[in-house]
Amino acid sequence: MRRAVGLSLACLLSGCAIGPNFHRPTLPGHPAYQNGAVPGDVHASAGAGAAGQAQRLVSGGDVPGDWWKLFQVPELDALVARALASSPSLQAAQATLRASWEQTKVQGAPLLPSISAEFNPTRNKTSRAFSAVPGSNAYLYNIHTLQLNISYQPDLWGGLRRQIESAAAQAEMQRFQLEATTNTLINTLVLAVIQQASVQAQIEATRQIIDSQQHVLQVMETQQRLGDISLANVMAQRAALTQIEATLPPLMQQKAQAHDQIAVLVGTTPDATLPEPRLEAFRLPSTLPVSLPAALLEQRPDIRAAEAQMHSASAQVGVAIANRLPNVQLSATPGQAVNAMSQFFTPGYGNWTIGAMVMQPIFQGFELLHLEREARANLLASTAQYRSTVLGAIQNVADTMQALQNDADALSISAQNDMAAEKSLTISRGQLSAGDISPLLLRSAQQLQMQARLALIQTQASRFSDSVALFQALGGGWWHRNDSGMRNPPADWKAAFTAPG
Repeated sequence: MRRAVGLSLACLLSGCAIGPNFHRPTLPGHPAYQNGAVPGDVHASAGAGAAGQAQRLVSGGDVPGDWWKLFQVPELDALVARALASSPSLQAAQATLRASWEQTKVQGAPLLPSISAEFNPTRNKTSRAFSAVPGSNAYLYNIHTLQLNISYQPDLWGGLRRQIESAAAQAEMQRFQLEATTNTLINTLVLAVIQQASVQAQIEATRQIIDSQQHVLQVMETQQRLGDISLANVMAQRAALTQIEATLPPLMQQKAQAHDQIAVLVGTTPDATLPEPRLEAFRLPSTLPVSLPAALLEQRPDIRAAEAQMHSASAQVGVAIANRLPNVQLSATPGQAVNAMSQFFTPGYGNWTIGAMVMQPIFQGFELLHLEREARANLLASTAQYRSTVLGAIQNVADTMQALQNDADALSISAQNDMAAEKSLTISRGQLSAGDISPLLLRSAQQLQMQARLALIQTQASRFSDSVALFQALGGGWWHRNDSGMRNPPADWKAAFTAPG
């Protein structure tokens, strides 16, 4: 008992809280995205248009909050602004954050005394035959009771403060889940717009190829009538043309699906008319930031959310320990009881009680012991999940950096292949007109040219998508935006979560 009293007094004087104090885990070893230094340049691809532009990787560079504007597409900027203003998923996340904010303040209420007022007027009748009658011998009388109920629980072990700490960490986790939702919304929308532009370019290229194939078919039909080629060759060309035409409906379906996805992301229905920027309107960012691995701990919303979850689990260990220790409850009930309202606040009618209760859990079927063990196991689990999230984030950035250079190389090859296939088809057409080659060789050249053209468009879109993926992998620049939905968000969220009021 002496040790318990001494420890409780020490806690009260020092303001300490029982249980582990949270500290962010350190990164394993010396993490890096790849062996050697970060490459400084992503090489250009000649003949690939704007998608072939060279890019400079800046190690330690900052991610802008409006990074999508670097693509220099005003229609894209308008769509993102509309999504940030009208997306139902973002609005739901903002409302959840506000609810978590208020719940944190609710958890802080027990640190202050609880005071409630009670007024109880009654009309009473007493039997004259069995008892003395109060109130000037009147068997009918009034009693008006006015009373305050005051209670206070001293936080001897810091359990209440740990509970507030846990709630604040949960609110912090909601904040970063909101940032993750916002980043996902922007990233998905930008990729959908790029996909829509890519599919539209493929549709236009396919239609141009169909027109060219139809012209070849007309030439072959003329040659067949003159007896230069057989009907079988004409029918084979017609079958090849039909095969290409069959690729249009799937492309149209992809475009419609991209449009519907964009409509939902910006908070409207698929029947809405939305801007459709063309693929050639996009420009690659000339420089790309590459945050250091240590900076990801601050920038990635998923890492910050995992850290907040671990912080909450750490505080819950202190709560579980405090629940096993003695608890003190103080109470006071000052008041007055009068027969007439005019007698209130006059001497002689006051009453009060003051009490204190000490409660020590003794035996609850080992419930409190197992709750503490559960809290410690949850802390270990959240710590392991945090480390897994960090490693996954580093892998995400590393994969994206590899894709930047690999897709740039693929674009260079696709551009060369497209030029070669186009020249081959032009030569084959001339040779067919002169009767120097068979129609079979021409159809082969046509097939190669179509595949090369569509592959070029797809690799062009991949380069834009890689830049989007890098901005997303580095955290999306949320620290430069106000995604909370609040007009004046606090400068220090963690302090605001734990501040009273």
